[in-house]
Amino acid sequence: MEELRRQNTFETEEESRRREIVLGRVAALVKKFVHDVSIAKGLSESAANAAGGKIFTFGSYRLGVHGPGSDIDTLCVLPKHVSVADFFATFEPMVRAMEGATEVAGVPEAFVPLIGAKVSGISLDLLVVSLGMSAIPEELSLKDNNILKNLDESVVRSVNGTRLTDELLRLVPNGQVFRDALRCIKLWVQRKAVYSNVNGYLGGVAWAMLVARICQLYPNAIAGAIVVRFFTVMSRWQWPQPVLLKDIEDGPLQVRVWNPKVYPSDRAHRMPIITPNYPSMCATHNVSASTFAIMCEQIQNGAVLVEKIVAGEASWAELFTKHDFFHRYKNYIQVIAMTRDAQKQIRWAGTVESRLRHLIMKLEFVDNLQLAHPFVKGFERVIRCASEEEAAAVLRGGTGVPVAGADAEGGMGDERNAEAKWKVYSTSFFIGLGVRPKESPNDPPHRLDVSFSIGEFTRTSLVKFSFFSNSCVPKSGA
Repeated sequence: MEELRRQNTFETEEESRRREIVLGRVAALVKKFVHDVSIAKGLSESAANAAGGKIFTFGSYRLGVHGPGSDIDTLCVLPKHVSVADFFATFEPMVRAMEGATEVAGVPEAFVPLIGAKVSGISLDLLVVSLGMSAIPEELSLKDNNILKNLDESVVRSVNGTRLTDELLRLVPNGQVFRDALRCIKLWVQRKAVYSNVNGYLGGVAWAMLVARICQLYPNAIAGAIVVRFFTVMSRWQWPQPVLLKDIEDGPLQVRVWNPKVYPSDRAHRMPIITPNYPSMCATHNVSASTFAIMCEQIQNGAVLVEKIVAGEASWAELFTKHDFFHRYKNYIQVIAMTRDAQKQIRWAGTVESRLRHLIMKLEFVDNLQLAHPFVKGFERVIRCASEEEAAAVLRGGTGVPVAGADAEGGMGDERNAEAKWKVYSTSFFIGLGVRPKESPNDPPHRLDVSFSIGEFTRTSLVKFSFFSNSCVPKSGA
């Protein structure tokens, strides 16, 4: 616990208060949104006031393992006459108009539709569900399986985020031990860059379920012992044997429940971790052959290190050393998503990132390629151009003058272009290419031909690619 504090995994009291204030403002805004839409659809003032609207938190914030800068996963529950379309058409502009709101972007076409936003520096992912109820009371609970009736599959996924978090806390024998151990594992996966569901690694929910399972197996252990056993047990786990926190249950819906005996696609899951709440689903369907191998390697390395920690031959700080992704491979693919508009860039970069796993799966079929290793986040920058023609050229793969952004490389850019109105916004994603070792030192170097995989991918994603070696400057257009 001392090491976790040294690693700055706990937020300050001031940030905790700011989160509570922001959540209170969002809760009030949801009620106002429901009221305004109710009036617009012809309901009386009293019926509009009674229609309610409520928010539920889930994920790391609800589990109590969030740290400085963590986002808050929030579910907005609406009455039946307020639709998901109203949420994006009316509520999104209301969020954008909030004092202190930035980076507001709705993604209605996502696997789980949501609005992303930052309010007073606090990041929020706002999900939505419209229940078959004329009003949403303050005392509403989402535990009853019957509330899922008549909801389509994407809405069920939204509701189940909250239901899963509550069920996880119910199933662990000691909530505080679970939180402390999970906080440690969460820091470890972030430092090792294996924490991203969208890129084919485990997301926060899946890592939480693994820790919860260890807590169940060792109900009297303290947090440090749970962390050690996490690595020793998971390094020996016989995948694809599933991780289950309880038996899979039946329910009132005609919906698909994870069952590898019935569904061939479920049998294909490499690392199945099954949600305990109804309807049970696999939280790790995005895991590819490459990301599976990368996570298993990191868990094996962790198992070796915790043995040394227990023996007094290593410190807890060594568990949290940073990844070596950008020094690990000789060759990388850089995928660059670009637009001319800051708001559209947030959506477009998110769309491209969500499709990267399809590129990974295509690359896994390339001869002599052992694995395709995606990095867990994109790097943003703004390019200021001297003219409209230069901006158009940058979009086609040319160069411009970069300026500092959240993750910009380089300095502040050319001051002569500081006020330029022609801007291009870019986000770069990186994939490390692990080449299969030569069978004999006398064999010729392996040749990698990734053109077919990239060609297939770019037919559905308008992005720019670079292919470069660690020993040279990135070359565009390859």
